[in-house]
Amino acid sequence: MHIPNRRKFLSRLVAGAGLALLAGCDKLSHSKWFTEVLSSGESLSKNVHHLMANRKSMAQEFSEKDLSPDFRSNGTAMPNSAEYQSLANNDFADWKLEVGGLVEQPQTFTLEDLQALPSRTQITRHDCVEGWSAIGKWTGVPLHEILSHVKPLKRARYVMFYCADPMEDDGTQHYYESIDMNDAYHPQTMLAYQLNGKTLPIKNGAPIRLRVERQLGYKHAKYIMRIELVDKFDQIAGGKGGYWEDSGYEWYAGI
Repeated sequence: MHIPNRRKFLSRLVAGAGLALLAGCDKLSHSKWFTEVLSSGESLSKNVHHLMANRKSMAQEFSEKDLSPDFRSNGTAMPNSAEYQSLANNDFADWKLEVGGLVEQPQTFTLEDLQALPSRTQITRHDCVEGWSAIGKWTGVPLHEILSHVKPLKRARYVMFYCADPMEDDGTQHYYESIDMNDAYHPQTMLAYQLNGKTLPIKNGAPIRLRVERQLGYKHAKYIMRIELVDKFDQIAGGKGGYWEDSGYEWYAGI
């Protein structure tokens, strides 16, 4: 029996509804039919995945001839944040990444610090729930390198990413996302600071964005400002582990 992978399943699901190319993630998230269908479809796909797939498996990698001519922006293209825009105007020279929570040694990293750590380059496909895909060449520091410096406590179960892009008009809610420790230690999970051999563009998440290659695009947090290791979500915003998850998306969006 052929079981389509999770990305193809969700992409076809959204495209078949006729809204994928007409509406962004925000409009889709407020559509009752979409969240209900997405929830049921993802639950089935997630159960099949856990039965059939290895969480340590690698996402497909491509060659440079497969690169998309333009890697479009997903979601925010320029955060409407005075703090972020000030950092961008100075080429992120003053940007710092805080890493804390359930760790032995909380640390703060500059962009230069991250670029000095061992790096990885991979060419992978990004699949968005809006129905589009693109292939890009990403270079960054594997997340496990960061974790080796801060030393997670045994009870840490998730890695939270807090971002610079406000998601509400009053600026009170910023984008946030999370992954579990399995994905955090996966060799393809990285904090990317380059796209296609050049400094990561602002529209694609500068100065760093998460690449968690076996999951759909909304998990790939952009404009990361802070990382926190936690053991549960109940005290974090809507308690579902991510901005879109609080609106009805599945927390686990893997293939």
